[in-house]
Amino acid sequence: MPATAPAQSPAAPGPAEERLAYRLFTGPDDRSFCERVSAALAEGYVLHGSPSATFNGSTVIVAQAVVLPAAIASADAAVANAVDELDGAEFTGEGHA
Repeated sequence: MPATAPAQSPAAPGPAEERLAYRLFTGPDDRSFCERVSAALAEGYVLHGSPSATFNGSTVIVAQAVVLPAAIASADAAVANAVDELDGAEFTGEGHA
């Protein structure tokens, strides 16, 4: 009978599993929610935007986005490249001042 590999923690992806660049945590505003966000920060994620909160009639529900810094750098580089391409292109459309 083949041995089974130990289960991977969802917070620690295996070598073949790439971490998501963006994650959104939602849930009741409690210690568990804060622990999940804190664990992501410990894994190298950074907060992205302000937290959100709503009330569902009985519980405050919160949300917090986190991103990997490399994802921000990659997105910033893509925007910079697009701007550079626009600067070098001649605009022939209407409405150009």
